[in-house]
Formats: sequence, structure tokens, C-alpha cells
Amino acid sequence: MRNLGSILVERGQITPEQLEVAEQEQRTNGRSLGRVLVEQRILTEKDVVAALASQIGMEFVDLEETPVDGRAATMISESIQRRHGVLPIGYEDGKLIVAMSDPANVVAIDDVRTVTGMEVKAVVATRDDVLSAIGRYASMAGDMESVVDDMIDDEDDVDLEDVKAATDDAPIVKFVNLMISQAVADGASDIHIEPTDSDLRIRYRIDGVLHDVMRSPRSIQAGVISRLKIMADVDIAERRVPQDGRISVSTGGKAIDLRVSTLPTVHGEKVVMRILDKTSVLLSLDDLGFLDHNLQRFEEAYTKPYGMILVTGPTGSGKSTTLYATLNVINDPGVNIVTTEDPVEYQLPGISQVQVNGKVGLTFANALRSILRQDPDVVLVGEMRDRETAHIGVEAALTGHLVLSTLHTNDAPSAVTRLTEMGIEPFLVGSAVDCVLAQRLARKVCSRCVTWVDPEPAMLKAAGFGDDIVEERPQIPQAVGCSACTNTGYRGRLAIHEVMTVTEDIERLAVARASTEEVTRVAVEQGMRQLREDGLAKVLLGRTTIEEVGRVVI
Repeated sequence: MRNLGSILVERGQITPEQLEVAEQEQRTNGRSLGRVLVEQRILTEKDVVAALASQIGMEFVDLEETPVDGRAATMISESIQRRHGVLPIGYEDGKLIVAMSDPANVVAIDDVRTVTGMEVKAVVATRDDVLSAIGRYASMAGDMESVVDDMIDDEDDVDLEDVKAATDDAPIVKFVNLMISQAVADGASDIHIEPTDSDLRIRYRIDGVLHDVMRSPRSIQAGVISRLKIMADVDIAERRVPQDGRISVSTGGKAIDLRVSTLPTVHGEKVVMRILDKTSVLLSLDDLGFLDHNLQRFEEAYTKPYGMILVTGPTGSGKSTTLYATLNVINDPGVNIVTTEDPVEYQLPGISQVQVNGKVGLTFANALRSILRQDPDVVLVGEMRDRETAHIGVEAALTGHLVLSTLHTNDAPSAVTRLTEMGIEPFLVGSAVDCVLAQRLARKVCSRCVTWVDPEPAMLKAAGFGDDIVEERPQIPQAVGCSACTNTGYRGRLAIHEVMTVTEDIERLAVARASTEEVTRVAVEQGMRQLREDGLAKVLLGRTTIEEVGRVVI
């Protein structure tokens, strides 16, 4: 077995000189090398435990970053967890993954195996992290179970007035609060509450993929949905038509907004809540995963004083986030920025934001007309939905305003033909539009468990790599799955981009009503990198996988 000092030097965590000093101290006072390095503030306890785990060939997990599966955490009681310093955190190949501060404790492993009836895979974590996570996750999951039991006992037939009078310690309120807190802790973007014919299914969307969290008895359905409708300030007596509302909460020290949508289904009302983390609007463009080539082309567009910038892509591809990040860059006391959105998802400091309201006739077009009388420098239009809005936006871009908006197209060149199809004169489209950014969101490969493989040339060719790359046969990342990424192999997301600058040649094509294929051919000749090309470049950089690029780019 390699000694701890050599492992730490190999990892670059300490220098040979620091190791020599620490070993001298170790010989003097008799304490362990790891303890000496922590006392000298050269390493943290996590650094030492991670190295010790490597020394004995085990996986180390940082429980402050690793999501915990609530179903796994409830498989053994909190008292057993605290007694042995263990916490089940997930599943892998039919085994229960258990985080332990002392992986040599065979009694603890035997107890967990006996109680759960499952084989155990032990992973290493610091004792403080394990105890903290037990308090954070296990008790939360336990509360969730007891809350469900209380709700089954007390809320079999929820009366409307009873729900209205619910107090903060009522089981129904605790259940909803725990459900939201757990979603935020797991990094979910959406919560789905779906009634079925036999139960109430709750799912979280994490990194763009839905995961089952729990299935609860159908008897709690009316209480949960009524509570959410009260929080969202919508009509709890109306169950026949869809409704939209908003909830503001604070959890884990973060201010969170939830956009709530109800939909009547054959089994009752389904509720979907979009989690809007206000800290995400502080992202910079550097955080969005732009490669230098695309960032430079995009910067040239938004630093101009006028013109139209369009961000395109399907729903959920991060268009709004990109526009907000762009506004953060150009937001300045000397610039008047006004937006019209449906709805206003994030409130930005120093920017005037207008919410579209169809009930009173405040459409995108009407709002945009009024905004242009407010002496704006920069205008953001949530979406180019119709000819009228697009026409006013184009005119604004031609009269000295910087206009940012979104459009639903599959790629950047399609935006030119889409505007023409909406009834905008081709010569206006070519003159007004300065840049089109198409994007998709792909999952980032988990840095903890990623493996690098030697791909077959046929695989590289099928993915779309050029002949030069196929001949080189570079190693590429492959998703594996570990406790840190809940065995998905992916953790977090990044954007894949395609930036088309509207040049004179593309203007001429727009005026001539050229096909999208022709516009694409010219744009590529002039330096545009297509979505797949950008995605594959990020595969070579180790940020995502070929499979993920294939999933999000047609």
C-alpha cells in the first residue's frame, strides 16, 4: 500500500518540502501525518480523508455537493445512522451506497445489510459531513414520511375551509415546504405533482431529466394541490380550467420564486412548478460555456448601439438565461434598458420590466409601442410571437435601438426565413438583424466518475468529427455514474451554441428569399460553427459526451 505522503505529493496537494517538514513534526509529537498537515493548515480534513480513501482503494464523496436519494436515506433509522456515522445516499447496480466516516467498521456495514436486506457499497466521507448530512437529509426524509402518515390520518377528505385555515405546523403545510426544500437542495429546475389513478407521483427535473422522487397515497392529493393553490394566490375552488400563479419562498438562505401552473387532467389537477433561483440571473456570459470563437462573434453584436439580436432554440434551451446574462453585461447607469416579458421570471436591478397582460390588452406589440416612447437604449422583447411584434421590433432596431428577443427555430439560419414567413419584408430583415444565436442545453459529464476512452474511428465519424480528428483518434469522455451524480454520469448543464453574424452576403440572400440551406452554406463559409460542431468541440474538451450531443442536437 502506498503511503499517504507520496499520494498527496503525486496529487500535487503538497510539495516534497512540505511533506518533509510535516514528517519531522510527526516524528516529534507522534500524531498522524494527516492530522499534522491539517493542524499546519496545509490541507483541509476533506483533502486528507480523500487521500486516505485513495490509499485503500475506495471512493471519496463530498456530502456538501453530493445529492442524496431520499428513498435510500430512509432505509435505516436515524438512530442507527448516528450510532455508526453512516448515511445511505443512493443505489448502484442493486447495491445500497453508504457514506461512512470509518469504512473499516464492519459491524456498521453488517447492521446496514441486515436492516435493509441489500448488499452495501461503502464510500468514504468526513465524519462532520456525514453527521451534517444525516441532519439535513435523513431527518427531512423521515419528516416527509411522517407528514404523509399524518395527512392520511387527518386529511382523507379535505374541506375547503379547513385548507384555508391551515396553520404552519399542519401536516399539509410541512409536506409542501419539505417538497420544495428538497427540490432546491437537489438542484431541480421543476417540480411535477401528478395525480394518477392509484397515487400521487412527485418528480423533480434535474439537469433537464425527470426523476421520480416519491409516490404518495392518492388521499393526500386534494390537500397538497389546494395548499399550493393558496400559496400561489389562485382560485382553489376552480378545478375545471388551467391557472397560473407565483410563489416566493426562502429556503437554505436563498430567495426562490416558483412559477406555478395547474392543469385539469382525468385524475385531477396536475401542478408543475418552475423553480426560479434569483442567483442564476447574476450569471455572466463566461458562465454559459461559450467557446472563444462564438463569444467573440456574439460580443461584436451586443456591443453595437443598434440592431437586433435573436436567440433561438426550443423551450427550455436557456434562451432567457442567455438574454439576462447579456443584459447584465450591458447594464450601466448611462443606459436605459426596458423589457417586456410573459411572464417576468427574474427581476433585474436597474432595469424597467413590463409584464404582458392579455386580459387588459397589454400584448407584446402594445407594450413595445409604449416602451419605444420611453427613450430606451436597449429593448428586450420576451418573444417574437406574431407579425405585429416582429415588425415593431425590426423598426426599433433600424431606428437606433439595440433589440434583443427570442424566436422558436431549430438553428440560427432558420431565423431569417422565419421572420420573412411571419410577413416581415425581406429587405427589412436583412438590414435589422445583426446576429442570431441558436443554442441547446447539454448535461455536463460528472468530473468525479468520468472515464476517458479510445473511440473507434467509425464512432467518431458517425458522430460528425472531421477526418483529421478521426485519424488522430483522441480520447473522449464517457459517462459512468457515481454517488455524486446519482449514477447518471452527468452533473450540471452547459450550453451548445451556433452564432450567425448577418453579413452583406446573408443580407442579399434574405432579400432574395433564399432557402435556409443556402443561408446555412454561406454562414458556414464565413465562419459560423454549427451546433453539432460546437458540441463536439466540447466533447474533446471533456465537458460532455458524444451521446449527450446526439441527444440535444438533431
